[in-house]
Formats: sequence, C-alpha cells, structure tokens
Amino acid sequence: MNGPPAASGPDAAVISESLEQPEAFGELYRRYAADIHCYAARRLGDAAADDITADTFLAAFRTRTRYDLARSNARPWLYGIAANLIGKQRRSEVRALRALARTGHDPVAESWAERSDSRVSAEAAQGELAGAMAALSAGDRHVLLLVAWADFGYSEVAEALSIPVGTVRSRLNRARRKVRAALGNADPTHVHDFLEVPGRG
Repeated sequence: MNGPPAASGPDAAVISESLEQPEAFGELYRRYAADIHCYAARRLGDAAADDITADTFLAAFRTRTRYDLARSNARPWLYGIAANLIGKQRRSEVRALRALARTGHDPVAESWAERSDSRVSAEAAQGELAGAMAALSAGDRHVLLLVAWADFGYSEVAEALSIPVGTVRSRLNRARRKVRAALGNADPTHVHDFLEVPGRG
C-alpha cells in the first residue's frame, strides 16, 4: 500500500498544502529533521537531541497556520524553534561546557564526533574554548553556533531568532572577540574550523 505522494516545491508551499492535508507536513520533517538533530546533538548530546528534534517539529506543526508563506525557506523558522527549545536547557549546556573546561572530557562531543562532518571534530572541544562558550550569554551563543554549525548567514540568523540583522552582527562580533581572547587571541576560525565564521552579508 502506497502512502500519499511527497509534497514538493518550496517549504512554504509544503506548509500551505499541509493546512488542507496535514500529512504533507511530513515532507518538512524529511527535509530537515537530520540537520536539526545534528545541531541539537552538538549542543546537548544525542539523548536530548531526540527530544529537541521531536519537539521542534511538533511545535512547528502546531503553529504552521502562523507561518509567513512569503518566506519560501522554512529552515530558519525550524532552527529558531530548536534554538528556543535548546535555550530552555541552557543550564545543561553550560554545565557540560564548564565540565569540559575543567576536565577536558566532553560527553556531548562523544555523542556526535564519530559521525560529524570534517568541519567539526572532537579535538576542537578544548578546555579554553569550552570555558569561553560557557561564559557567553545564551543569545550570543545561539548566534555564534547558528552561523558556525548551521551555516546561516546574518539574515537567516535574524529570521531564526526574530532579531534585527544589526543585533546579529553585534552578538557575533562580541562572541568571536570573547572566544578569541580565551584562545590567546588566536583566531577561533582556525581551531579545526570549530567556529568557522566566513564573512556574510
């Protein structure tokens, strides 16, 4: 027995279709669930990432009637939901980063290091870097990691976090300055590409 055909076209069209045919929303899950899970796992570990991913798509499905259909790409919207959910577990993330800074042991990185892409490696999670990341405000950390790990440009981060592009720029500059200082003024973009932040407009 065949299921319904997969929705096609831009994300906004899929969301629009799902308003009449809810099962069409599954196409967004197919397109983005693996990326959302990887991002959440890098920040909180595999176990939490399962919940973050499920909750992200549940929240997106429930609020899809409010989605701005003029935005053809739903990726920033989905990452914004995930970032908000991760933010609710900020204490867990900061606790793990501080533990790494003290001990050099990274249980979160162990959960994704084996299957991560070449841009991120377990070696990059050095104590100084982890300490600097833990010291960042939640807002600065969200901006930095959306750029570094989700490959977002400034406008996509602004859309995901519902903040102005100017705020994205200032948060990113502040985060990079703090991380660079923690690394002895070494450019954090050269630490195994852990925080690669190419110039974006």
